[in-house]
Amino acid sequence: MHLLRIFLLVLAGSLAPPQALAAAPSPHAIEVPKWFSESFLDLREDVRDAARDGKRLMLYFGQDGCPYCKALMTVNFRDPAIVETTRRHFVAVALNLWGDREVTWLDGRTLPEKELGRVLGVQATPTLLFFDERGEIALRLNGWHPPERFRIALDYARLPGEGRPSYADYLAARSGTPARPHATLPGSPKVDDGVEAALAKGKPVLAIVTRAGCKECEELEREGLKRPGIVRALRDFTVVRREASGAWARSMNITYTPSLVFIEPSGTEAFRVEGYVRPFHLAAAIDYVATGAWRAEPSYQRWLQARADRLRAEGKAVDLWK
Repeated sequence: MHLLRIFLLVLAGSLAPPQALAAAPSPHAIEVPKWFSESFLDLREDVRDAARDGKRLMLYFGQDGCPYCKALMTVNFRDPAIVETTRRHFVAVALNLWGDREVTWLDGRTLPEKELGRVLGVQATPTLLFFDERGEIALRLNGWHPPERFRIALDYARLPGEGRPSYADYLAARSGTPARPHATLPGSPKVDDGVEAALAKGKPVLAIVTRAGCKECEELEREGLKRPGIVRALRDFTVVRREASGAWARSMNITYTPSLVFIEPSGTEAFRVEGYVRPFHLAAAIDYVATGAWRAEPSYQRWLQARADRLRAEGKAVDLWK
């Protein structure tokens, strides 16, 4: 099923009958399936208890009104094979990015959910952290990964630690697709060849990391980068495109395609998007960096909420999938 069609169904609620959902983990967070754990939120104990049962801990950060979180719950976690794999190999615990419940982190600190999210640098929801038996983070997913990608992530997250390849290498091996230049569709922004050369031009850089055969990359080109408003906004950037299997992308630990990496002229990374993204959030990410807002407000989610409120106050429609 085409991803856009899936999202339209998600927004309409067609994929989520009420009996399939359980109570929210705390007020104002997206609903989660009944098989998620009723944890006391001491993550040290959760890691140990999961290991005792031959499983690993999967920690989920979500928030109310997040369509990507809803997609995770009503698309990925309505897939019987994904549910079976997740329940067999992981203990799932849900946190609210804006919640106040006390969580004991692995170093013994006790923090409210929202503070732990800040400490962990959660900039996108859903964010998933997969821990191994020792409490080490085996894999982190920032943003929604469609089912095909998510199955690969679940397989990787349960590999033994010794000899485990990088996730980028694992993805490349699983995709089985040779690297080749990504074709630029008509109307896409002009691209440059290298990040270093782009930085020398004195403007912020947007590096778009793609992979051959990536349907989501083609969708980003077709439905996002060709939009007149986005084309205009990107005139303030030098746009380069890099292949996910290339040296630069590997050095940046890119684990999703397409990924968007925003870099200041000084070479400092300002922000990145590394999950499925619709045009509303693509435009917002560009604005977040272009206006310099990322310096004053390090929480992209707080800034995004304020931006949406401002647009509504101006009488403008806020459509997450426009």
